[in-house]
Amino acid sequence: MSRTVAEPRTGRARLITLLGPAFVAAIAYVDPGNVAANLTAGARFGYLLVWVLVAANAMAVLVQYLSAKLGVVTGRSLPEVLGDRLPRPARLAYWAQAEIVAAATDLAEVIGGAIALYLLFGVPLVLGGVITGVVSLLVLAVQQRRGQRAFEGVVTTMLAVLTVGFCAGLFFSPPDPAGMLAGLVPRLAGADSVLLAASMLGATVMPHAIYLHSSLARDHLQAPSTSVAHVLRGTRVDVVLALVLAGSVNIAMLLLAAANLPGREGTDTIEGAHAAITSTLGPVVGVLFAVGLLASGLASTSVGAYAGAEIMSGLLKVRVPLLTRRLVTLLPAILLLLTGISPTWLLVVSQVVLSFGIPFAMIPLVRVTRDRELLGEHRNGAVTQTLAWVVAGVIVALNVTLLWLTFTG
Repeated sequence: MSRTVAEPRTGRARLITLLGPAFVAAIAYVDPGNVAANLTAGARFGYLLVWVLVAANAMAVLVQYLSAKLGVVTGRSLPEVLGDRLPRPARLAYWAQAEIVAAATDLAEVIGGAIALYLLFGVPLVLGGVITGVVSLLVLAVQQRRGQRAFEGVVTTMLAVLTVGFCAGLFFSPPDPAGMLAGLVPRLAGADSVLLAASMLGATVMPHAIYLHSSLARDHLQAPSTSVAHVLRGTRVDVVLALVLAGSVNIAMLLLAAANLPGREGTDTIEGAHAAITSTLGPVVGVLFAVGLLASGLASTSVGAYAGAEIMSGLLKVRVPLLTRRLVTLLPAILLLLTGISPTWLLVVSQVVLSFGIPFAMIPLVRVTRDRELLGEHRNGAVTQTLAWVVAGVIVALNVTLLWLTFTG
C-alpha cells in the first residue's frame, strides 16, 4: 500500500524539498573507477565511445528512479523489502554477497582518495588511504549529528567540487565538435574497444547505489499528507537532474582525454593520465583534476559506508553505527594498499567484484517494483517494466561479458 508524504504549499518549495537523494546516489557514477575508465576510453579511442556514456546514463536514470520510487511509495528500502521476503538462509547468503560488493566499492573509493592525496601533496598511498578514511568519518558524523539533509548538503557540495575539477580542463582545451557528434554514433573498433565499452556500460549501475537510493528516498520525506503522486514527479526531476550532471562529468572526462591524451604513453593509470594532463594543459588544470579526484574519493567512500549500513539494517535487522562500519570496511582497503599492489590493478579487481553483484540488485528491483500488492497504483506499467527488463538484461549481459573477457584475457 502506498504511503503519503508532506506537500509544501508552493510549487517551487515543493520541488526544492524533493531534491537531494539522487545527488547522493549519483556519486556512485563519478567514483574513481569511472574516472579511470573514462580517461582510458578517451586516450585510447578518442571520441569513439561517447555514445556508450550517453546510453549508460539513460539506463541509470530508469534504474535509480525505480529504486527511489520503491522507497517513496512503500516507506521501505530494497534491502528491507528483500529481508522481509527471503527465508533466513537465503537472506544471510544475500547479505554476504552484498557485503562483499560493499567492500569492493570501498576499496575503489579509498584508493581514489589515496591517489589524489599523492598527486596533490606526495602523501604515501597507505597514509593517504588512512586520511581518506578519517575524513569520510567526519562526513558520516554530519549524518549522525545533523541528519540526512545536512549529509545530502555535504555530499552535493563535493559533487559540485568534483564537477569543477574534472570539467575545468575543457575550458583550456575544448574538444572537437565534429568528433563529439561522430562519437554519438554507436560503433566499435576491435576487441579492445568492446572490452572497454563493456566495462563502461556494465559498471555504470553500482549495486550499492540501487540499495541506498531507496533508503535515501524513504528517509528524505517523512511527514504525513494526502498524495504521493507529486512526490514521484519531484523524484523524477531529482533523478534526471542528478544523473544528467553525473553523466556530463563522465562525458567531460572522456572528452578531455580524447582532446589531449590520444596516443600518450602511460595514460592507462590515473597517475599517468594526471601527469599527461598536467604537461599538456598546465599545472593549474592538473591540480584541479586532482582536487576533483579527491572529492570523488571522499564522497564515494562516505556514501559507500552509508549504503553498507543500510544493507545490513534491512537484511539482518541489525543496525551498526555508521562510524563503526566505516572503521571495519576501511581495514581491507588499507591492508591491500600495504601489499604494494598497483593501485590501478586494485581498481580493476574491485570493478570485477562489483560485476558479480549487479544481478543481485537489478533483478529484485525490477521484480518488486512491478508488485501490485507492494506498490499499488504506482507499480511499473507495462512499458516501464519492459524497458526495465531490457536495461537489466543489457547490464547483466555486459557484466557477464566483462567477466569472461577479464578471465580469458
